[in-house]
Amino acid sequence: MQPPRNAKAAKRFFRKLLKGNGYSPRVVVTDKLKSYGAAQRKLRMGAVHETDRYRNNRAENSHQPTRQKERQMRGFKSACHAQRLLSALGPIQDLFRHDRHLMPAQSYRQLWEKGMEEWNEVAGIVPAI
Repeated sequence: MQPPRNAKAAKRFFRKLLKGNGYSPRVVVTDKLKSYGAAQRKLRMGAVHETDRYRNNRAENSHQPTRQKERQMRGFKSACHAQRLLSALGPIQDLFRHDRHLMPAQSYRQLWEKGMEEWNEVAGIVPAI
């Protein structure tokens, strides 16, 4: 969704990313695009810049549901269409996507049931008796 991938765009990206934090990171992991390194040097960040293969897997996998949805739709026609879909899809997925590996099964089931109740309420579905 980001057409220019030059040093200026990377510099803007880093500024936006670091603005909310009260600290400077120790390590920055990106892909091997050279403009990230140039932007980091211009901003004089003291962080180590790592571009090793597979180091960015956690970040890349976090938007995998979005990529799957895009693949199903054979690509979005525009950024506006993508934003419209994802702004609706995000809150819905928040009801059902929980960190299953971080909690016991009973807590997960309770969260799932709560999410289903909220979804039924929003969607106007009356459960069968």
